[in-house]
This record gives sequence, structure tokens and C-alpha cells, in this order.
Amino acid sequence: MIVVPVKEGENIERALKKFKRKFEKTGVMKELRARQQFDKPSVLKRLAHERAVYVQQLRRVEE
Repeated sequence: MIVVPVKEGENIERALKKFKRKFEKTGVMKELRARQQFDKPSVLKRLAHERAVYVQQLRRVEE
């Protein structure tokens, strides 16, 4: 459960913004979207490999 302490006289919009930030950090929406459809393990492995290659290329460019 996410708890957002609200100070005396604090704007409700600011408290809502804090809540949204904490909610994003938990990764609930990301996990929910991932569970909406099943991806085969072979597809996940291929995507992970593609990401690794991409990151490696980016690091090479930085050097």
C-alpha cells in the first residue's frame, strides 16, 4: 500500500503528484501490461539479446 504523508496546508495537486511518482516507481502498471498477454520464453530471450546488443553499441559509441 502506498502512503503519501500530506503536510498541513499542502496543495492537493502536489500530494497527488507525489502519489503518482511513488506509484510509477512500484512498477505496478508495467507488470499489469506485461501480464495482459503471454510472450513465449523464446521471444523474451530474443528481445533481451537485442537489448543487450543495442546497449553494447551505445557504450561503444560513447568511448
